[in-house]
Amino acid sequence: MVRITVDDNLCKGCGLCARNCPKKIIDISKTVLNAKGYRPAEITDTDACIACAACARTCPDIAIRIEKD
Repeated sequence: MVRITVDDNLCKGCGLCARNCPKKIIDISKTVLNAKGYRPAEITDTDACIACAACARTCPDIAIRIEKD
């Protein structure tokens, strides 16, 4: 099982992770604002994640963590 987390306080909502996800399971939040006023990325379907880490590698803020069980 894969667990992917986005640190809302670090994410600036740049969208690089969403553009680079081969499964297209990452989107920029339309409702959540972090403490800095940015809309962070959110995972729309955790079960579809293949743990390729494309999102984490492209994140300039190192806000994404992927863990495999």
